This record gives sequence, structure tokens and C-alpha cells, in this order.
Amino acid sequence: MTPRLFDLLPALYRLKDSQLAAARQLQMGPLQSLLALVEEQLAVVDNNLDQLYDDQFIETCADWVIPYIGDLIGYQPVHGVAPAVASPRAEVAHTISFRRRKGTILALEELARDVTGWGAHAVELFKTLTTTQYMNHVRSVYYAPDLRNWQVQAYIDTAFDAVSHNVDVRRIAAQRGRYNIPNIAIFLWSLNSYSLTLVPAAASPANAAGRPQCFRFSPLGADIPLFTNPVSQGAQINTPATPVNVPDRLLRRVLCQDVRSGAGAVYYGEGKSLVLKLGGAILNPYQIQVCDLSGPDGSWANLPPSSGYPYAAAIDPELGRIVLPAGSGAPQLETTFYYGFNADMAGGEYSREQGFVVQGAALPFPDTVSPPRYTTLQQALDFADSQLAPGREVTLELHGSGTLVTTPLSINVPAGATLEVRAADGSCPVLDLSGEISVSGGPSSSLIMNGLVVSSSTAPGQPPVALIHVPAKASGGGDNQLGSLAINHCTLVPGWALAPNGAPQQGNAPALVAAPAGLQISIQKSVIGALRIESLATANLSDSILDATSRTNVAYAASDNSSAGGALTLQGCTVIGKVHATLFSLISNSIVWAGLAPKDAWTAPLIADRKQTGCIRFCFLPIASITPRQFQCVEQAENAPQPVFYSLRYGDPAYAKLAPSTDPAIRQGADDGGEMGAFHFVLAPQRETDLRVRIQEYLPVGLEFGVFYET
Repeated sequence: MTPRLFDLLPALYRLKDSQLAAARQLQMGPLQSLLALVEEQLAVVDNNLDQLYDDQFIETCADWVIPYIGDLIGYQPVHGVAPAVASPRAEVAHTISFRRRKGTILALEELARDVTGWGAHAVELFKTLTTTQYMNHVRSVYYAPDLRNWQVQAYIDTAFDAVSHNVDVRRIAAQRGRYNIPNIAIFLWSLNSYSLTLVPAAASPANAAGRPQCFRFSPLGADIPLFTNPVSQGAQINTPATPVNVPDRLLRRVLCQDVRSGAGAVYYGEGKSLVLKLGGAILNPYQIQVCDLSGPDGSWANLPPSSGYPYAAAIDPELGRIVLPAGSGAPQLETTFYYGFNADMAGGEYSREQGFVVQGAALPFPDTVSPPRYTTLQQALDFADSQLAPGREVTLELHGSGTLVTTPLSINVPAGATLEVRAADGSCPVLDLSGEISVSGGPSSSLIMNGLVVSSSTAPGQPPVALIHVPAKASGGGDNQLGSLAINHCTLVPGWALAPNGAPQQGNAPALVAAPAGLQISIQKSVIGALRIESLATANLSDSILDATSRTNVAYAASDNSSAGGALTLQGCTVIGKVHATLFSLISNSIVWAGLAPKDAWTAPLIADRKQTGCIRFCFLPIASITPRQFQCVEQAENAPQPVFYSLRYGDPAYAKLAPSTDPAIRQGADDGGEMGAFHFVLAPQRETDLRVRIQEYLPVGLEFGVFYET
């Protein structure tokens, strides 16, 4: 520590100054006070000198210096959507690091990964051209591929294509051509992999005694493709990406070769892409056969023989199917696997903790107290209700993933109280109801649901009213006065349940019916079946999918399927089906994909009774919509832009996702230049724009690049 100026003076002067301070009853003498003021100014100068030195480096410079350093190195600002580029300081620091590797293919690949936040792979396409090779630099690309090598065939026309191609002189920047000497391809995997941990496999309804036991990975009992859990390449990429480094579909051939590696498997095993547990024990890779199990239920291909089968299980990762040999009895089969989806929504094992409304301790289900206070979900809900009082908040937290078969549930929230029923962070419970969830409450009461997947396997002849029913009358006969119902990160399965082929079992059935006057319904980042909301209730949806399973079905109306439902707000939503509301308070950045069936009683697929109030902005609307004033909307018409979806079937990995070929008027038609629809919050066009800006800085002179989506 630097000595104080006063301490550097001769003792005689310090003593004399102390005597003056004592005589005048002061803490410091006049000389010491003067030097203290000088010291203060010297400290300011010293700190300024230190900061001037720190400002020479991006790691320690002041915030106001960051733009100046960025300008000196030619940094181009971007939207900063992905976490890796969200900090300007980190981005400028990365730019300095990238300058040392400017023009290399690995730098381009790392840029693509960090800027978009997606899986990425960069390829110099001249290496795959069919040309005469220089004998001093022989490449491992042959004109005629080895047809006995399955890897060559499996990856043709993908990012990992190893087959030689003829030259294509069309421009890669416009995605017209691909294989040419100056071309570099940036391949992106925009779907993410999401885990389901220790989920009981869903038995096929066609299982019979004495036959092989058939199962599906999906808790909803439908075919789904399995995805890989990508292995990180590290903060800095030193080797090009391989199929194990990107979130892609898990192919049969790939998994077959992997399980034959035993302990060296990269896809099968704890902490990897796939695990099977039979009777509580993990199956050895050598006990698994990978094969094609396609075909209708009861007659799948390649079923194990009745005797002498050397494997414990056969699996098909492309269809999400499992077969156990005959004689397995009632096996306890659990799976850990990954599925594909476009964003953190609709419930899953992704982090939702920041969205929890009620903080603090929660009542766990199953109960951890001995003896347990409750054993069934209905008992747990009743116990939670008993803990409620006016002004009090209580949480019931469901732990674990997988299907929970339960009877019809009843929830009654006392006046002024709040009940949150949520999945624990990192859990994804699936409630398979034999009826409905009936909700009632007193004045100013609130029910919050978070992270749940709700389905109903009720026989078609005995359907309940809806998956969630908020009746006009409470069970005691009085008025149901529930104040608010919030549904966050949930799925109310469109069509109630899925058939084995993924089709909705009851496409016209509503997922939520709400009758009480004054009820406020809020839905965020969820997938919801059709809504039936009476005219005096209100519904506010954001970043969600409202799916009636067909564009000619009714997605939103009153309980009679034709009268106007309550006031509706849509912000960043995709609606599949017809909509009739008393009022569109606000519809923004949304897509309403609806149409009229032949001889339809509806006059238009989108109707608002009150046209003098409300607003619709930056939306895609069906033809002949009856709405309040519109601003910057795209209306369906002949030769007009319209959305191009990969799939509109719930359960598909690219469900409700817009294809990159969608017209910019829709894919970049939102108020912030993003895409319309439920995945507006993903900001995919902004990520792509960031990529094009950053790649251009590092592209060698004379070369061109193109962006290609693998998923």
C-alpha cells in the first residue's frame, strides 16, 4: 500500500501539526488536512492511469470503450440472439480470437454454431467435386462410391456427404446450386434434442399373450423418431463436426454399428442418446438388436422368433419402437431417450424454474413423508386444497417423467388463494386421464398449471366434456367464481390422445371448456387443443399453438361450436382451425391457419363480433376474415404469400415450424423482423441474419457461401 503523504514528512512537522490539532480540538491539523485533499486528487489521477491501461484490453476495458475497440477491428454488430453472442464484450473478444484463424473452415463452423446457437457444420464443397486429382495431394473422394459401405449411402445429400459430385455452376448464395470450386456450405440443425429420462415404455394395444411384446418410446403411444444427444465440440472447435456432434435423427444403421461397439458405444449408454432398462437393470449393448420394425400394430416386421432369440430387445430408432421376445411376462421396461422439437415450450425436462409463480417449499408428489400423507394425485390435490387460505399460495410439485394414469381429477381453490400444480424442474409428467380435470374456485382464486402434459384415453363412446373443464357451477351447486387460470409450458394434447400412427383420436374434441363469467385465462408457451370459452370470460395466449387438428375444425368459440367465445388476445401464436370471438383485443405476430369446409355454416373462418375495437397487426389471416382494423397483415389469396409448414401434426419433430422457403412477408413479417407464429420468440430469421453478417467477415476473398437447413 502506498504511504500517505503526511507520513512521509519529517517527524518535527508532524509533531507540530498534531499539537495544533490538539490545541484547537480537531481530528487533523491544518497540514494533514491539506495533504489529505492532495491525496484524494492523486488517487483520482492514479485510478485514471490504471483505467487507461485496462482500456487497452477487451477483457478489462470500460463498457463505453467496447464499441471503439470493435470499430478498430472491424466488428459488425448483430442481433445477439444466441447465448454465445449475447454479450458485446464477449463477441468483440471472440472476434479478436477469430481474426487469428480468419478464412479457415473451422473458424466458419465455430462462428455458425455460436452465432445461431444451433448445431452447425461447414464444408468446402470443392473437396466433393469429381475432378482429376493432383497426385501430390490425393483426396479421399472417388468418382464411384463404395456401394458396400453403408455410411456413404446413409449420408448422401446431407452435411456429411462423402460422394463425389459434378460441378453445379448456379449460385450457392441463392441456394440454387451447391457443388462448385468457390462454394462453402453452412449446414444448420435448427431443431433441438430434448430428453425424457426413465420413462416407462408405452405398450402396444395389439399385444397378446404368447407373442412378442411391442412397445413405443413415446409416453403417448405414438411413433416418433429418436434424436441424438449431441456431444459438445468444446468452446473452440479443433476438428470438424461429425454426426455425433449435432442434434439429428438417430438412424438404424448408425445405432446398429454403435451397439456392436459394446463399451465403446457413443450413442447407447448412461448420459448418451439412448438407454434401455429392463427390470431395473440397464441392458448391455450386445443384448440389443437394431432392426426395421415397420408395419401396422400386431404385424411389425422382423419380430423375434418364438424361441431361440439371442437378444433381450429389438429397437427401431427411426420409428421409436421396441420389441421384447415372447415369454417376457409383464416386463418393467424403462427408457431414456431424446426427441426433437423446435423450442423450449409445451412441457419437457428443459429448465422452467424461472417461470415458477409460487416460490419456496412445495408439496412433492409422490409424497416423501413417512407415512405418506397422500398416495394418489387426487388425494394430493385435496391435501393441497386443505393447506390453502385467503391470500395464501401453495404448490403441488410432480416429480419424474413418464405416464401417470389417473382417474378424473377435481380441483377446488378457496377464495383469494392460489394453487400451482407444476412439474418439478427437469421432469415431464404425462397425465393420462380416464375423464377430465374439473376446476372450480371462490372469488379471486387462481389456478396455475406448469410443465404438464395432459391426455385422455377415454373410449370414444364415453367422452368427458374436455381435458380441463371449468363449469359454470361448482360441485356444491353455487356459482363457480374462479378468478384466473394460467397454463404455462403445458400440453393439452390436440385430439385428447394420439393413435399409434400419430393421428389425433378425437380431433373435434375441445381441450379446455370454460364457462364462468369474468374468468381470465392465460396460456403461455403451450400446445393446446381447441378452446370453448363462453362470451363473458377472456383468453390471452402468447407464444403458443392452438390446434383444432384441422384448419376446418373449430379452434376457438363458445361451447356450442359456433357462437362467439370470450374476448381473445393472441401474441406470437399459431392457430390451426376456425376462430369466432366477441372481441379481438389484440392479435399480433400470429398465424391463423383456417378455412371453411364445404357447406360450412360459418360465414368466415375468422370472425370478431365487435369490429370497432381491437387491432390485428403483423399477422397472416385466412381469406374473407371479419376483423377489426388491420395493420401490416398478410391475407390469404390466390398467388399471395402463405405459410409453408413442415408439419401440422402434433408429435412430429417439426410440428408447426415454418420452412425457410416461406415467403419473407411471413417469415420476416413480424413487428421486429422475425417470423409470424408460435415460434416467433425463437427469432430464427434474426439468427440467420446474424450468421450471414458474421460469416461475410471471415470468408476468403472470391468465395461464396450458402446456408442449408438439415432439420
